[in-house]
Amino acid sequence: MAHSRVLLGAGQQPAQLSVRRIGMADLKDALGKGFEDFKAMPTHAVFLTLIYPLVGIIAARAAFGYSMLPLIYPLAAGFALVGPFAALGLYELSRRREAGLDASASHAFDVLQSSSIGAIAALGLLFVAVFGVWMAVANAIYVANFGYMQPVSLSQFASDVLYTPAGWNLIIFGNGVGLLFAALVLTIGVVSFPLLLDRDVGAAVALLTSIRAVLANPLVMAAWGLIVAGLLLIGSLPFFLGLAVVMPVLGHATWHLYRKLVDAEDSPRPEPRKSPTGKRYAADFPSSLFPWSR
Repeated sequence: MAHSRVLLGAGQQPAQLSVRRIGMADLKDALGKGFEDFKAMPTHAVFLTLIYPLVGIIAARAAFGYSMLPLIYPLAAGFALVGPFAALGLYELSRRREAGLDASASHAFDVLQSSSIGAIAALGLLFVAVFGVWMAVANAIYVANFGYMQPVSLSQFASDVLYTPAGWNLIIFGNGVGLLFAALVLTIGVVSFPLLLDRDVGAAVALLTSIRAVLANPLVMAAWGLIVAGLLLIGSLPFFLGLAVVMPVLGHATWHLYRKLVDAEDSPRPEPRKSPTGKRYAADFPSSLFPWSR
């Protein structure tokens, strides 16, 4: 029964959600509202996304040993692959602000007490797996072109990538494959996490709804993907510090984009999980760590 709820939600039948068609003006409006949310809650948003510049700085520092140098660009590009999952707290703050509720930073973690947490966790694992596959594929593309030898210096690595046939193959093929991964994540993630935060519909329904939203608005969603990629590129300079602004704005904007794309008013809302009462036994470990499995 618990596994069924993770996939299909709280209703007796899988939710039948309506997907709307939107235009470019809606993307502009969603970004504007996302920026307004960021201005209203800047310290909250920067706090929640501080991990991004920190990870970037750590990655850049690791590159001074040159062994990680070929993976710095794929790692930076990979932020977009886990972004929909990592921005959960931002969706919650935007949801609360839109509803006129207290939007203090502590409420960003209310999702942990949601009855949808099982579906969110399952979907999050899928996105983390996609990120891991992308990093493995990116490494394989580099090895196919340059072998297993590590770069001897940053300048030599840049020269090899920019001025050799192997480097051109790496740029063209690597970015092409990366585009496919980005398109996959956009298709399955553009509304799935905001939907699970807003409604208890299950991971399978959320994925299907996200796919339907993209298929109903292919050109607009392609434009959204380009906007996200462009802003992430800008935010990565210098030293990824701009992500502390770009990621919150995109996270908030994604919530408002979900609200434009999906009509979920007839679906059940998530309920706060009840804390288990009574005695706990050793036999319950480790399942007791995953309350949504009960």
